[in-house]
Amino acid sequence: MKNPLIKICGITSEEEIGYIAKAGINYAGFVLFFQKSKRNLSLERAENLVAKLPEDIASVAVMVSPTKEQVEAVVDAGFSAIQIHGKVEDSIITSCQIPVFKAFNVSDMDAFSHYEQMDEVVGFVMDAAVPGSGKTFDWDLLQKLPSTEKQVLLAGGLNPDNVGEALTACMGKIDGVDTSSGVERADGNGKSKERIEAFVRAVRGSSEK
Repeated sequence: MKNPLIKICGITSEEEIGYIAKAGINYAGFVLFFQKSKRNLSLERAENLVAKLPEDIASVAVMVSPTKEQVEAVVDAGFSAIQIHGKVEDSIITSCQIPVFKAFNVSDMDAFSHYEQMDEVVGFVMDAAVPGSGKTFDWDLLQKLPSTEKQVLLAGGLNPDNVGEALTACMGKIDGVDTSSGVERADGNGKSKERIEAFVRAVRGSSEK
């Protein structure tokens, strides 16, 4: 796989913006409207951080079962795309004014073909059964994924130590990888510059094999 896409999710500070700006990634994810997550941001805070992103990094608003009003607020805030976890009304997706990534876990793959047919859905994030848990799932399950022209990103417990193996195991089924907790500091308090760099090296090194 040449030049796999890389998404770093759960960005929370200007310091982390600096880390990813130099790392050569494609997507930066910001968690919104989800108080259960320690990475949750206010829309105003996220909007300020997005404004500091380099132009070549796309900003992705990550939400769980969002309302129509929340999606509209994110669009107005200037995000490049939306990533939706959980259930959402079709009308919210079809009326969305920016591209949508639909997240799936191993237990709800039956709905894949439904979203694959939506023009507004430009890609998928294949995650563990508990999103944000930092746990991997059986990557062999992706071999059953129907073929699609849309982007497919692999998430769920990926880190500098296992992402190369993941890319090899999912060859031909994914276009890139997505991590959050896998590049955090040992105490879980924010992202680690060194781990982000190590993650990117592992991804790029795997693609050159």
